[in-house]
Amino acid sequence: MSEDDRHQYHASDVDFVGDPDDGEWSIRCLDVHKRLGGVPVLDGLNVAFPEDKITVVLGPSGTGKSVLIKHIIGLMFPDSGDVVVKGKVVKELTMPQLLEMRRKIGVLFQDGALFGSMSVFDNVAFPLRQHTDYKEGAIAQRVRERLSDVGLADAMDDAPSQLSGGMRKRAGFARALVMEPDIVIFDEPDSGLDPVRTALLCDLIQEMHEIHKGTYIVVTHNIASARQIGEYIAVLWRGRIVESGDAAKMFSSENPFVRQFLSGSAEGPLTMD
Repeated sequence: MSEDDRHQYHASDVDFVGDPDDGEWSIRCLDVHKRLGGVPVLDGLNVAFPEDKITVVLGPSGTGKSVLIKHIIGLMFPDSGDVVVKGKVVKELTMPQLLEMRRKIGVLFQDGALFGSMSVFDNVAFPLRQHTDYKEGAIAQRVRERLSDVGLADAMDDAPSQLSGGMRKRAGFARALVMEPDIVIFDEPDSGLDPVRTALLCDLIQEMHEIHKGTYIVVTHNIASARQIGEYIAVLWRGRIVESGDAAKMFSSENPFVRQFLSGSAEGPLTMD
């Protein structure tokens, strides 16, 4: 497949402009290339995430969404191009600077990623104990607040094995928020949840964003979730952004790929290949 054929449905321009330090964009990926095993995963990626909004990154499975997350956190670095977080080029940071940046990013992983040997309380307290010099009284207060936020005040002494899938997600969400991060990333938060619990989790994401603000990035392929919570939407395919913009613009897009993907149609450029 030629380069033109591979990216024929992708926008030729980037939907963000202006001074990179003007505060409008929290994170910017600029012509990012990354190959894994010789295969291009991010292939000239240009995307930006607006400050203080919920951005949904949509795309088919295996299209580079998880690799994008790892670049934002600094677990991977581009072969070429730049990832800029809060005005700082991630690959140029020293290790102490990188660790400091990560403390300002909360991540909710697919399964909550809880430590099975710890109670819910200790799971949520873990980042505070690792990365701050807070006294136990201050830690306990912060943990109780976050668990109350997500509706788990009565489950703080439970082990993760005692929780339902939805409760584990909420416990992971509380842990993602406990350091009061500027950026919160959700990696397939609706994975393994039925439609009702997915909708309830999306309600919680919206509620917490209204309270805590910050840049929320929800990585998913669930169109219902995108409709419910997405303020800004970016569609990722073949290592590039096909199109991005405000939700209303995206759900009325004339781009054949975007229209097919957001409608769930069998007709269009996306195939089983």
